[in-house]
Amino acid sequence: MSQPSVVGAAEDKASYAPADAADEPELAQPKVTYRGSGTHDDPYVVDWHPGDPENPYNWPKSKRWVITIQLALSTFTVSFCSSCYTGGLEAMQRDLHMSQEVAILGVSLYVLGFGLGPTVFAPLSEILGRRPVFLFTFAIYALFHMGGALGKNAATVLVTRAFAGTWGSAPLTNSGAGMADIWTARERGIAAGLYATAPFLGPVLGPLVGGWISETRLGWRFNFWIMFMCSWLVYIMGVLVTPETYHPVLLRKRAKKLMHESGGKVIYVSKFDAGQNRTVKAVFKRNMGRPFLFLATEPIVLLIAIYISIAYATLYAFFAAFPIVFQEHRGFSAGQGGLTFLGVGVGTMAGTALTPIQNRLYWKAMARSPSGRAPPEARLYMPMIGGLGLPIGLFWFAWTSNPSIHWIAPVLSGIPFGVGVAVIMQGMTQYLMDAYGIFCASAIASTVVLRSIIAAIFPLVCPTMYARLGEEWACSIFAFLAAACAPIPWLFFKFGSWVRKRSKHAVKDTELGIVKIKPAPQPAVASDTNTIEIERGSADEKVVSEKA
Repeated sequence: MSQPSVVGAAEDKASYAPADAADEPELAQPKVTYRGSGTHDDPYVVDWHPGDPENPYNWPKSKRWVITIQLALSTFTVSFCSSCYTGGLEAMQRDLHMSQEVAILGVSLYVLGFGLGPTVFAPLSEILGRRPVFLFTFAIYALFHMGGALGKNAATVLVTRAFAGTWGSAPLTNSGAGMADIWTARERGIAAGLYATAPFLGPVLGPLVGGWISETRLGWRFNFWIMFMCSWLVYIMGVLVTPETYHPVLLRKRAKKLMHESGGKVIYVSKFDAGQNRTVKAVFKRNMGRPFLFLATEPIVLLIAIYISIAYATLYAFFAAFPIVFQEHRGFSAGQGGLTFLGVGVGTMAGTALTPIQNRLYWKAMARSPSGRAPPEARLYMPMIGGLGLPIGLFWFAWTSNPSIHWIAPVLSGIPFGVGVAVIMQGMTQYLMDAYGIFCASAIASTVVLRSIIAAIFPLVCPTMYARLGEEWACSIFAFLAAACAPIPWLFFKFGSWVRKRSKHAVKDTELGIVKIKPAPQPAVASDTNTIEIERGSADEKVVSEKA
């Protein structure tokens, strides 16, 4: 009988003792020993070994940062294209004979696609890997921008916008998961911050670029050519610099390679596939419903998704509100109206600049932990404090938007709003990554689905709200919603560990070694069964004793 060795719990370390060669003398032993016997009933379980150069955690830092920049740029580009469209709304309405509501629908349909795509592309990436899903979907996404550049009627523009948003949605979930593939929890602070900020910084710069282009002789159609060119540049960069990063796919390829080298006589299986049904049907059935299952059964995912959705949807509501406040009521041009988003942009970058502070607080939590691994709640320091900027900025904007007040006042209100948006998105996304581990892609997909649906609705109802409630109270409703969500990070900082303990999918403190498992009482009579006692609380699980 083969004896499995100790399985390491560290993210970048795993080794196994060799199987008992006497049981299967005819099978060649692998160069790097794995658990198992190499048979169909007991295959070798392929895992990373210490210092494995093919493990993405062990890739050179320069390579990982290039990959990180490409992943962040792909997310930025998709979000930038969502709002660059708004810079030419007035000219588009005139040329295509569209009403304001129909023109804004181009934003809503695009964002709604963000919620549809991940339900397919997230499970597909588990089967095929991150890279092929990105390359396939992003190429199609780039082509759909030509519908707006060449379309002769409103229907063509709106339909291609919907398809563009759907096919471009893959980076919104897979990029975050890709960063978790290559950075350990200690290292990923700044990298995850870049990814989390991109969905907010992109929409802020979109109206600025689109507004000025639409005022030139190039016209509003050139905005779509800008989207087309940016998308293809990011795609080419992805082809050149971003390899496959998903650990299960990489180990699956290694297992197939080892089987091929043995002529099929020795059986290998990835540790992620051992005992799992890996058919396409099974994976889709399990993963396509998981984001909705998380929203229904995981309080952490539900409340964080609501909080992120309010912040995200409010930003998209501004694409309808800012033209009303600045262009209709103050007489700004489309280009000048785009400049009013600079306050939000400055705030977003300031919020991103606070990432090192959050990292230091997280590292201190690691130092206090008996295992050296911080609890996920250590990601919530900045959202607890910085998140207050969201309602402050919204109330500020609401009650300074009257034309009698100088225009600089509502523009400056975007700074605390941008800071709040950035720290909420960064901290909450990293919390989900840490709290749900291998299920983080599904947890992030849950937030993407909900925020996309709400963000598609807010811009449509915003003009009606401003018309019926007035500028002050229309924006105050968004501020009250943000204020109601502000206690959420405080709530999970206090009770997050208790909630995770009762979750079927979240990481438990015992798995992190923060709470040690008490050894089971020894039986008075010796047993014939081999038992192994495991002590958690270090980077690797260690065998304490083995009794026969």
